[in-house]
Amino acid sequence: MTERIRDFLESERPETPCLVVDLEAVEAAYAALASALPFSGIHYAVKANPARPVLDRLKGLGSSFDAASLHEVRACLEIGVPPDRIAFGNTVKKARDIAGAHERGVSLFAFDSRAELRKIAAAAPGASVFCRIFMEAQGAEWPLSRKFGCPPGMAAGFLEEAAGLGLHPAGVSFHVGSQQLLPERWDAGIGRAADIFAETEARGLTLDLLNIGGGFPARYRGEIAPLPVYGRAIRSALDRHFGDSRPRIISEPGRAVTGDAGVMASEVILVAGASREGGRRWVFLDIGKFGGLPETIGEAIRYRIETPRDGGPVGPVVIAGPTCDEVDVLYDSAGYSLPLALEAGDRIRILSAGAYTATYASVGFNGFPPPAEYYI
Repeated sequence: MTERIRDFLESERPETPCLVVDLEAVEAAYAALASALPFSGIHYAVKANPARPVLDRLKGLGSSFDAASLHEVRACLEIGVPPDRIAFGNTVKKARDIAGAHERGVSLFAFDSRAELRKIAAAAPGASVFCRIFMEAQGAEWPLSRKFGCPPGMAAGFLEEAAGLGLHPAGVSFHVGSQQLLPERWDAGIGRAADIFAETEARGLTLDLLNIGGGFPARYRGEIAPLPVYGRAIRSALDRHFGDSRPRIISEPGRAVTGDAGVMASEVILVAGASREGGRRWVFLDIGKFGGLPETIGEAIRYRIETPRDGGPVGPVVIAGPTCDEVDVLYDSAGYSLPLALEAGDRIRILSAGAYTATYASVGFNGFPPPAEYYI
């Protein structure tokens, strides 16, 4: 937690739950990524945190943007982002949304199927496209390896077909999974991409773009490697697989830009006695899965938690949200312990919550509104 956030929470005492994001920390994270990946253009993944103050700050730093919907395209255009700095990176899009983005000047689109490719050709004639290939996500705490990506062996044929449809076959993309803890995982994706570049060259096409995706981590409970380690691993893989023929590289970080810049403030609603669950207390918060913490599904993303009672004796707990839904349990098997003195009314702080939290919140499940957001 930055001192600016700590001072804000202590002086303003906003109603909880709420997300507080330090824009100076966002800027520092962007600068750290740019330093670690000097060979890559950065397309911030808007879905991680689409708040206008975040987009404004990143636009001023020269970032480009990866949009997952026409709504995100519009959000970028509304603050003056040039359309040539926006990629429509979702591989599943409505035809009218493709057309809407293209009419507004966006010219770079992702696809991973023949049906989507033909949709782009009809709705955005002459656009540039890149083919997302399937990638295993070992080492990622939030995998993205089932819903997206075509078999690598199909990509060259799709890109050749794109040219035949009047599109510009720009290149290839892959994603190693979100919160990827193994820097070496980029090597396999880059190697597969290099094979596709060679195959398309043999077919008379020259690709010029490689999108290495996101996956760079935020700091949750587990240890993570420093960003320069990721940068060196990716640079080494690019040198090994592409040599002097390296294409233009772009990346799509989201979590690594805004994750550590935000804190979710929450209030303890109830601490139920150990008799409920074999010696463990149940700690109920005023935020849960439906209020902005859905990445606790499967206890995948394990946030660090600070309480005003830290420093005293602790005991094992189950941590749950406020709704009348059995699945609204954040942590059961992850081994969380919290102070024995914790009680209803205490305000706790969920750290590194600046990405994939408030933007995930339901509009009003059980009548609870989404958490308030503050950008300082």
